[in-house]
Amino acid sequence: MINLLYPNNIKKETSKIITYSNRGMDLEYLIDKANEYYIENDLAYIYKKPTPIGVVKVNYNNHGKRITDGYYKSPSTLDFNGLYKGYYIEFDAKETNNKTSFPISNIHPHQIKHIKNIYNHKGIVFLIIMMNNKYFLLPGKNFLNFLNKEKRKSIPYEYILNNSYEIKLSLKGLDYLPIIDQLIGGLYEKN
Repeated sequence: MINLLYPNNIKKETSKIITYSNRGMDLEYLIDKANEYYIENDLAYIYKKPTPIGVVKVNYNNHGKRITDGYYKSPSTLDFNGLYKGYYIEFDAKETNNKTSFPISNIHPHQIKHIKNIYNHKGIVFLIIMMNNKYFLLPGKNFLNFLNKEKRKSIPYEYILNNSYEIKLSLKGLDYLPIIDQLIGGLYEKN
C-alpha cells in the first residue's frame, strides 16, 4: 500500500505503484528527442520538468531503491519549459484515444490557470496534442479562446484542425520549433 499526500493535505492510498511513465511515453519521447537535438545544436534550451515529490519512505532491494510512501509537494504545472530566441516557452504534452474530441478534463484546473498566467505575461505557452495519430500544437491563446467562448467539456477535433498547427515527425523527433518561429512572427512581440 502506498500513501500519497496531495496538496491541501488530501490523502490518497493505492495498492499499485504510481507511475505515469507509460502514459504519453511515445509523445514525450518524441518531444525529448527533439529537445536533445535542440540543445546539442544550440538552438533552444527546453527541458522536461520533474514532478515535485517528497519522499517519506524508501525500501531497498536487489533492484535498487523503491519509494513506498511519498507526497506531491505541490501541483505540477506544465511538463516542459525553457528558452528559445530570448522567449520563455512552456507547454504540456497530452494524448487522447478519442477520435472526435479532446477532453478538457485532461488538463487540470491549476494547469489552465498556469496557461493563463504564462500567456498574460507574454510567454509562449501551448499544448502539444496527439490525436488520431497526428501531432498538433495548440497555442495557449487559441486554447483559452475556446474555454472563454464554449461551454463544452471537450474540444472538437474540427476546432483542433482549424486552430492548431500540425507538427511533422522528423529524424529530430517532433520538430516543433518551426511552428514556434511562426508564433513569434505573428503573435508575440518582444519589447
